[in-house]
Amino acid sequence: LESTRAAAETIISQTSRLDILFNNAGIALTPPALTKDGYESQFGINHLGHAMLTQLLLPLMLQTAATAPLKSVRIINISSSAHGRTVPDGLALDEVKTDMSTRHTGVRYGQSKVANILFAKKLALLYPSGFVATEINTGKGGVSWWLNLLIKNAVRWVGLTVEDGTKNQLWAGVAPEVESGKYYDPIGVVKEGSNWVRDETKRE
Repeated sequence: LESTRAAAETIISQTSRLDILFNNAGIALTPPALTKDGYESQFGINHLGHAMLTQLLLPLMLQTAATAPLKSVRIINISSSAHGRTVPDGLALDEVKTDMSTRHTGVRYGQSKVANILFAKKLALLYPSGFVATEINTGKGGVSWWLNLLIKNAVRWVGLTVEDGTKNQLWAGVAPEVESGKYYDPIGVVKEGSNWVRDETKRE
């Protein structure tokens, strides 16, 4: 989170406006580990870093929105269909200050993706004004060699190229028909998502 704060300070010092924020940092299928702040690594990097960066940049984005065209200032949180495979209750917030080593790496990743979607939905309420073949899907170090191979081949057949995968993000960033707080599959297809991301109690 120290590096997240430093990044926000750098952005704020270098510009007087911010129209679009893509929250797209991430790791997946990693061995159990903690961030420097003591959070389960996938949850800390994939969600908490994004949440903190967004909160630190919100004043700049609200300032931009005051003079920008309606609904043109946007925050895009990148999630994954993997949010459907998570801990039994959707989120295990009582465990995120541990390495969650008793949970499968894919389940830990899924939890972080549930958090991404719930965060986006909450932001949409507070401020009403994909599956991509990148390194995140190669499973470095977190699973066995045969599962790595399976994942790589699955990405090749059902995943998108990086170029095609980014189209959904770019569409969400600029298309006039985008609806706030929605979960979109490539390209621009609204999906309901899992039961966990439709749970208002979990969102809060």
